[in-house]
Amino acid sequence: MSQVARRRGRTTGFIAGFLVLPLALYLTFVIWPYVQTFGYSFTNWSGQSPTFDFVGLENYSALMDDEVFRGALWHNLLLLVFVPVITILLALFFAFMVNAGGRSGAGGVRGVRGSAFYKIVYFFPQVLSLAILAVLFGAVYRSDEGGLLNGLLAWAGLVDPAHPVEWLNDPDLVLWCLLLVVVWHGVGFYLVLFSAAMQSVPKDIYEAALLDGAGRAQTFFRVTLPLLWDSVQTSAVYLGIAAMDMFVLVSTMTSGQFGGGPDHHSEVMATVLMRNFLYFGKSGYACAMGVVMLVLTMILSIVTLRATRRERIEF
Repeated sequence: MSQVARRRGRTTGFIAGFLVLPLALYLTFVIWPYVQTFGYSFTNWSGQSPTFDFVGLENYSALMDDEVFRGALWHNLLLLVFVPVITILLALFFAFMVNAGGRSGAGGVRGVRGSAFYKIVYFFPQVLSLAILAVLFGAVYRSDEGGLLNGLLAWAGLVDPAHPVEWLNDPDLVLWCLLLVVVWHGVGFYLVLFSAAMQSVPKDIYEAALLDGAGRAQTFFRVTLPLLWDSVQTSAVYLGIAAMDMFVLVSTMTSGQFGGGPDHHSEVMATVLMRNFLYFGKSGYACAMGVVMLVLTMILSIVTLRATRRERIEF
């Protein structure tokens, strides 16, 4: 065996030695639970008893007849549309303004005045955990005299203090109130992400567009957005996955066992799953819901990546 072959063999063994433990941990704590969940979805496992029976596709067929689950699926689909679109549009707009929205001068293209301060302010919600957000916005949406939003509306004369708006108990408002929280929490992070991508774009491109007479809107749609498309694509996938979850906010901020109130109008698939798993003792049925969520999330990621595929722009 030549010296090159021996050196290559030692290198391969060295790399494999470092990969064995992480791969074993990944298979044990990530892949194996997925396999177990898939297997339990074909049983009537209660979650506590070590014995269970194989029921085939009975759990999956029951899902199609479950009105609560179908309603939760519809709510997730609504969030899937509105959360990524609103969050990305706002983050793109604010990122453009703090990086290239100011007047161009001797120093070239720059953001609006105070852009460094705005970046900190916009990112602040991201440092808060979802549990803290739930408590914070629970105080904002309170329907009694201590509710911040009702208090402001009453001060402006738009709401009768004796009949405040039941933000989280109104079937027509509760889901949109939760949507506002998710968007408020996510805009700052994606603003920083898009800002980092914009800073890698040569300023000469913006200056050339301005010299050609392009306005802010034309610069944004013709220059900024095409160059940031890869970041937008990745953000859409992550926000779509977040919209398919929503468990923490719904279970914490809304009424009912694991949230979902009033009358299941804020229900999402994750809350239905946890209620069946922990409260009703229908763990096999809950595992079937988990498999459906996994499949839908994978389909979402693939469709989003393919639908937003574009030619890469080099500069």
